[in-house]
Amino acid sequence: MNKNSLLLTLAAMMSLLAQSGSSYRVTHTYILGGEGSWDYIVPDPPSHRLFIARQNRVMVVDEENGALLGEVTGINGAHGTAIAESSGHGFATSGNDQSVVMFDLKTFKALGRIPAAEDADAIVYDKPSDRVFTLNGDAHSSTVIDAAAGKLITNIPLGGKPEYGASAGDGRLYANLTDISEVVEIDTKAATVMRRWSTAPCKQPVAMAIDTAHHRLFSGCRSGLMAISDYQSGKVVATVPIGMGVDGAGYDVASGDAFASNADGAVTVIHQDGPDKYHVRENVPTPERSRNMGLDP
Repeated sequence: MNKNSLLLTLAAMMSLLAQSGSSYRVTHTYILGGEGSWDYIVPDPPSHRLFIARQNRVMVVDEENGALLGEVTGINGAHGTAIAESSGHGFATSGNDQSVVMFDLKTFKALGRIPAAEDADAIVYDKPSDRVFTLNGDAHSSTVIDAAAGKLITNIPLGGKPEYGASAGDGRLYANLTDISEVVEIDTKAATVMRRWSTAPCKQPVAMAIDTAHHRLFSGCRSGLMAISDYQSGKVVATVPIGMGVDGAGYDVASGDAFASNADGAVTVIHQDGPDKYHVRENVPTPERSRNMGLDP
């Protein structure tokens, strides 16, 4: 797919909004321009900004009008962004040189570079510990960084290839291990693995979203399923069909809807009837390869 098509696909995913009726639809499309393919789309809800990884930089875009607000530059293999509001720091993975760039959330200026590990990909901020956790795919590890000081704390072996993850806000962080189809639980203060469990029959879990009120995780799998786990008991309680090529997921507290964005040209909307019961509400058409998403509640 050419770069212009990638930009249009990204723009369509950015503007997927809930409507007042029973369905969702694309309401706006913004052409962002510029070179480079893209990866994670990370919203900054208080400021209604989007941080978008674009290979050698992170674009910062206004959600309201698609305007470019600035860029974080000097990144070699951009994948994920984490936002630590308490310190005013942002963190962007630079996967090709196994590092993380810390930057100022107001000016977008780089403040430092922290060593990570091979294939530093997604990155998640955990508020209780005030730490960020990279998910290093090929290294099968997570790099732990002090968000205020911008210093490396340690690397945690995970026993599998991590993809995306989520903080529960209670001192626990969860990540999908795609090669062995497991979820791993990390104690964010002790920086150790606590538990793990299988996502079967959901294979190759990549995308993740979280419902902290009901203690549920949503793992979008490349096998065409979403696995919903009870992360207190450490087991899958339900699965629902989604599209193929999923790479992004979200959960909206207000509607009780979970989302899986799929490369085959649809966002699957899954409604939570109860903590252990779910049904597919609809599949919202999007351009093909619209496989990532960010949700601003």
